Amino acid sequence: MLTLIRSTLNDPLLTITEQVQSLWSDYGAILRCFSPKLNRSVIVKFIQPPEAKNRQHPRGWNTQTSHNRKIKSYQIETQFYKTYANKTHSKCAVPQLIAVDHNDKFTLLVLDDLTALGFDSKDTKGTIEQVKQGIAWLAQFHASFMQQPINELWTQGGYWHLATRQDEWHSMPKGKLRDNAQTIDKTLQQAKFTTLLHGDAKLANLCFNSNTEQVAAVDFQYVGKGAGIIDLAYFIGSSLSEDDLYFYHEILLNQYLAELKQALQSKGFNHFEQLEQ
Repeated sequence: MLTLIRSTLNDPLLTITEQVQSLWSDYGAILRCFSPKLNRSVIVKFIQPPEAKNRQHPRGWNTQTSHNRKIKSYQIETQFYKTYANKTHSKCAVPQLIAVDHNDKFTLLVLDDLTALGFDSKDTKGTIEQVKQGIAWLAQFHASFMQQPINELWTQGGYWHLATRQDEWHSMPKGKLRDNAQTIDKTLQQAKFTTLLHGDAKLANLCFNSNTEQVAAVDFQYVGKGAGIIDLAYFIGSSLSEDDLYFYHEILLNQYLAELKQALQSKGFNHFEQLEQ
């Protein structure tokens, strides 16, 4: 792997300084490397799916369908970094792509090292202030891509939606949510105002800079088209306890809408009242 990374960056003196983490189901690894050529630390995301007989999943979900979706998710993430990442800005920061190499057996992405750029470690149990910072990131990200053409990504962005969660839907208790799930899903898909969804917006995928109060996001495997409110609901639902969600949800919704309005108005968007409704 080291030889491949060195070749991709044309840097024979590059070293691997640590393995940050393994990818889900042993589909590869995320490495931190130091490049003397660039004179800085970089992150390498190396994706190499195991052979079918060696595929593992912590809950036993290692079907061919699951494998195919994972492979497509990494292809889409690569496309995001190649085509869309450079359209973001400091208020919705993401790692920028430095180099890429791939064939039918592996994909190698070389990205900015957010830690080296001053962003603290990710946190799965953040404070309410960090949740608010995350919402500000979402509003800026959604404003950046509002009503823009979205190509070569998921046509329906998001890790969770009805088409991919049929088993969960069937196992739901009887009630209004289960009965109306298809109507809700159809309404969301037909939203007039769409943007680019992060698709897996949660605290574990955000990095915080305590000095500048900036936020950066990672993990764009499920990025694609959709109504921004989907990201918001997923984010606050995964970040807060049920009691805190009950207490804060209206405050956080109003914050998102206020920040989205300001960001869109600065871009000359004149249909916010319709979007909000």
